[in-house]
Amino acid sequence: MKFAEFFEGQSLTTKVYTVGEDEIISFAQQYDPQWFHVSPDEAAKGPFSGLIASGWHTCGIAMRLMVDHALHDSESFASPGLSYLKWEHPVRPGDQLHVEAKVLEVRRSESKPDLGILRWRWEMKNQNEVTVLDLEAISLFKVPTA
Repeated sequence: MKFAEFFEGQSLTTKVYTVGEDEIISFAQQYDPQWFHVSPDEAAKGPFSGLIASGWHTCGIAMRLMVDHALHDSESFASPGLSYLKWEHPVRPGDQLHVEAKVLEVRRSESKPDLGILRWRWEMKNQNEVTVLDLEAISLFKVPTA
C-alpha cells in the first residue's frame, strides 16, 4: 500500500500463518535458546505445559504478515520504534495467526514535507481470536511532495 492509501481509523487484516514446531525450535536455537523454546520434553514439564515460541519470533511473524499485506512495494523505509510491545499469550506449535491492524494516525512531518508518519496498532491473534501480541508502531514513509 502507498502512504496515500492509509487513513485514520482504517482496519487491516492479514492472511493466516500457521506456526510449526520445527520453526519454533529452529528460531529459538539461533536467537533465544531457552529450554521452553527448544526442548518439547522439558517444556511439557514447565509452567506453559508445552513448547512455546519466542516472543521475538512472534514479532517476526507479525512483521512478515504486515509486509506481505500492507508494506510490500510501499514507500516505507524505517521505523523509529514502538510505543509499547506486549506478549499477551504464548504462541504454540500449530497456532494459526493473523494480524489485525488499526491505523491511529496518518500525517506528514511539519519539518520534512517528504516524510510520511503512520502510527498504528497491531494485534496478532490465534485461531481462537486470543491476542498473542499487541504493539503500537510508527512507520516512516518517503512520499512525494505536492
